[in-house]
Amino acid sequence: MKIGREFLTFAVVGVIGLVVDVVVLYLLAPLLGWYAARVVSFLAAATTTWAFNRRYTFAASAAAGGSIWREYFGYLATMTAGAVLNYGAYVLTLHWVEGRWAAALGVALGSLAGMSANFLSARYLVFRSHRGG
Repeated sequence: MKIGREFLTFAVVGVIGLVVDVVVLYLLAPLLGWYAARVVSFLAAATTTWAFNRRYTFAASAAAGGSIWREYFGYLATMTAGAVLNYGAYVLTLHWVEGRWAAALGVALGSLAGMSANFLSARYLVFRSHRGG
């Protein structure tokens, strides 16, 4: 089933995004703090997942001849629901969990919280052109 393959690929791309998110977060947190760094790391991860999802998950539906910037900003805009769930889970984790890896756990839990909303937004709103069904 096509949607199952897309979801699995989306999840694999999400793991790549998770790694980018955590690395950028831990690099920037000493400069920006855990909360501001999380905003930047989320944008880095979202940009990474957009590029991979565009190339692999939804390749047949990526903007053909359309504006790549419109698609990119549309992707970021439609990820808002997932981003709110993601950031909320991250903040709650930082408040409830202590230790060196609390932020990484928060990123992981946030990613899981936002994944379904992000998948549906990407599939049906951003990468819907040229979809045959």
